Amino acid sequence: MSRYRGPQTRISRRLGVMVFTNGQSKVKAFQKKNYKPGMHGQKHFSKSSEYGTQLKEKQKAKYLYGITEKQCKNTYKKATKSVGNTGLVFMQLLERRLDNVVYRSGLAQTRPQARQMVSHGLIMINGKRAKTPSILVEEGDKFEVVSKKKASKLFEEAKKAKIRSPRWITFDQKNLAGEVKGFPEKGDLEGLVEPQLIVEFYSK
Repeated sequence: MSRYRGPQTRISRRLGVMVFTNGQSKVKAFQKKNYKPGMHGQKHFSKSSEYGTQLKEKQKAKYLYGITEKQCKNTYKKATKSVGNTGLVFMQLLERRLDNVVYRSGLAQTRPQARQMVSHGLIMINGKRAKTPSILVEEGDKFEVVSKKKASKLFEEAKKAKIRSPRWITFDQKNLAGEVKGFPEKGDLEGLVEPQLIVEFYSK
């Protein structure tokens, strides 16, 4: 199975943060029971080990970006071979995934929705239709919804919403097209994940 399809709010409660963005109902459920799942969830205050803390951060990244363990490990290996801070590069690689760029631009309301748009061939990159969510975008890459789908009801929300794309992405709501202006910096990354702990987890 390529992606997690089990109880989402339960995973978020276990990790202590809302790592899924599939609707307000899950957010409300998490806020209502903001403690570990299980019959002893409200009473269990055991301190996590160093390994447990590192594992938890790795799990956050996996569920947040919707990737498998193999993809997560391969991303780390690629980050170690790149120049610069490994933790920062690791997060930059995740942010540069095409499905994440589609989500970040405002075309999709959630990362799973963005992944589906790409896998169904609704997104073009540099004039060619893309069907692989894990494609890594480069600076200067241009993406847009395929012409015959721009009038679809699926994208009505993207045309009306007050979108605040990150500074490394520009997005034209009217034409449902965008461009990657650069790579995300430290301040542009997801604040829910501490990448250095993930580096420590995999470096053992």
